[in-house]
Amino acid sequence: MPLNRRKFLGTSAATGVGVAVTGAAVAPSSASAHGSGKASRRTRRYSFTVLGTTDLHGNVFNWDYFTDKEFDDKDHNDVGLAKISTLVNRIREEKGRRNTLLIDAGDTIQGTQLSYYYAKVDPITAKRGPVHPMAQAMNAIGYDAAALGNHEFNYGIPVLRKFEEQCDFPLLGANALDAKTQRPAFPPYFMKRLRTPHGRDVKVAVLGLTNPGIAIWDKANVQGKMTFPGLEEQAAKWVPKLRSMGADVVIVSAHSGSSGTSSYGDQLPYVENAAGLVAEQVPGIDAILVGHAHTEIPEYFVENKKTGKKVVLSEPLKWGQRLTLFDFDLVWSRGCWTVEKVGAKVLNSNAVAEDRKVTRLLADEHEKVVAYVNQVIGTSTAAMSTAEGPVKDVAIIDLINLVQRETVVEALKGGAYAALPVLSQASCFSRTAQIPAGEVTIRDAAGLYPFENTLEARLLTGAQVKEYLEFSARYYVQTPAGGPVDPAKLTNADSIPDYNYDAVSGVTYEIDVAKPVGSRIVKLAFEGKELDPKAEFVLAVNNYRASGGGNFPHIAKAKQLWANSEEIRNTIIGWVKVKGTVDPGQFASVDWKLTRDGTPVF
Repeated sequence: MPLNRRKFLGTSAATGVGVAVTGAAVAPSSASAHGSGKASRRTRRYSFTVLGTTDLHGNVFNWDYFTDKEFDDKDHNDVGLAKISTLVNRIREEKGRRNTLLIDAGDTIQGTQLSYYYAKVDPITAKRGPVHPMAQAMNAIGYDAAALGNHEFNYGIPVLRKFEEQCDFPLLGANALDAKTQRPAFPPYFMKRLRTPHGRDVKVAVLGLTNPGIAIWDKANVQGKMTFPGLEEQAAKWVPKLRSMGADVVIVSAHSGSSGTSSYGDQLPYVENAAGLVAEQVPGIDAILVGHAHTEIPEYFVENKKTGKKVVLSEPLKWGQRLTLFDFDLVWSRGCWTVEKVGAKVLNSNAVAEDRKVTRLLADEHEKVVAYVNQVIGTSTAAMSTAEGPVKDVAIIDLINLVQRETVVEALKGGAYAALPVLSQASCFSRTAQIPAGEVTIRDAAGLYPFENTLEARLLTGAQVKEYLEFSARYYVQTPAGGPVDPAKLTNADSIPDYNYDAVSGVTYEIDVAKPVGSRIVKLAFEGKELDPKAEFVLAVNNYRASGGGNFPHIAKAKQLWANSEEIRNTIIGWVKVKGTVDPGQFASVDWKLTRDGTPVF
C-alpha cells in the first residue's frame, strides 16, 4: 500500500519512525545501470546518482532582493532553485530519473526577503495562508528528502511545522528529539527502493542529522520543546538500524560542517561541525552530504577508524550556487548489493539558465516581495556603505549601534539598571550593504541586517568588555609595523567570518594589529577616561551572540536585563520610518581604529 505521507507526518513526533518509499517501475531487463547497453551476464552491476543541495536560504530566483537586481559576486556565481532545477533536469535526463535521488542538507526557509515575507509579512501560518515559495519550488523540482538546518527554527516551531506540512517530501532530523519523550520529533530517515535491470532492488537510506547548536541559537524557540544531541551519537544509533532494515546504501544528510570545530565552545558537549567525525567514527556510511559551513567541498574522503573504509563527503556551495553529484557503482555479490565505488563532484549553477517552470510558478510571489522591499521609508542626507566596515569605524555600522543603544535605553527606563551606560555591538554582515543619499527603502535598511537576530541587553563589567574586545580582535591577521598593509589580507584570520567580528560603540579604543592575539586592545576608554574594570555596563547585543554564537567570552553567562522578539532588522526599519531622515552627521564618529605600535593603519 502506498504511504500516506501527510498522515505519517502528523504522527512522526510520536512514533519516531522514518519514511519508506518504493521506487519507480522496473526498468526493461535489457537496460544497464543507466538505461543504455546490455546488462553483464557474469556480474550484475547497477549505478545511480544522488544529487544534493544545501544552505539554500530562501533562494529561488537568481536575484538579490537587497540590491534589487540579478545576483552577482566577484566570482560571478549564480544562485537559486530555478538554476538548480535546470541542472537536476539535465542529470535526470542523462542518468534516467529512476536512477537518481535528490536531497538537501538544510537551512531552507530563512535568508532572503522572499523567505522572510512568507514567514512574517504574509505568513504561511495564517488561516488560508499561502504555500511557502521554497516548498512550492522544491515540490516542483521533486526533492526526495531534506535534512533540517538550524535556521529552520528561526521563525519558531509553528512556521517550521507548517512548512513541513506543505512539503511533498520529509524533513529529516534523527537528532531533533521531543524534549519530553526523547523520541524523534521529525522522521529520522528516508528509505527508497531503486529498481534495477536485474530484478533486485537497491535499498537506499538517507539519514538526516541537524545541528546541536540549535539549542543555543534558537533557545527561545526550542527550550523545553526539543533537544538536539550530537551527530556522532545519533548516527551510531541509526546507521546499524538502517543496515538491519536491509539498506544496501546509507547516505547521511548532515547540517554540520566537516572541520570538527564548534563556535559555541563548551556550552554544549557536542561538536557543531561534526560531519567528518561521523564519517570517521560510525561504520556503515557510504557518503555524507555536508551543510552548514557555507564552504565548497567537491569531494573529500575520510577513513573510518573501525573499518578502514573511505567515506566520501561533499558540500555544494550555498544558496544554490552548486549541485553535488554522488555517483554510486554497485555490484551484486553474495546475495546483496555492495558499493564498489563512489565519488563526488559539484556542478556550477552559473553554467545554466533558470528553469522557466520554476520561475513561472513563483512569479507572483517574487513580484510581491520586490514591491515590498522597494517601499520608501525615509531619506538619508548622505550615502553610507559597509565596504570598509571590516577595517574602519564606518557610519553605517554606527547607525546599527545607535538604533540598538536607543532601543535598550528606552526599554530600561524606570528600572533598576536605567542609570547604567549602554554599549552596543554590531558586525559587518555584508560588505556590499549601503544606504543611498536620498530615498531609503525597506531593502536598503534590511540589507544592513540579513539575519533574523533579535535584541537583548546583558550586564558586563569593564574587565569583561575588554576581554570581549580582545576576543573580537582575533579577526585581524598579525601585521608588523613599518611595511605596507593590504586591507584584503588584514581580516578573517584563522577563517573567522565577518559576522564574528564585533565593533562596540559607547567606548573608544584602538586595536594594535602588530601585537599578538590577547593583547591588542589599547587606550580603551569610556567618556574620555580609562575604562574602569569594575564598572558595570549594559551591552545591547543580538540574540545569536548572547546565546553563545561565536563563543565570545562572558556574554552567554551574563545577566539578561531585557530581551524582545522583534528582529533587529525591523527595529532599524521602524527607526527610519519614525525619524524620517537619516543624518550621519548626527551620529557618525570614529570610536575605534586599527594601529600598529601606536601608528594608525589608515
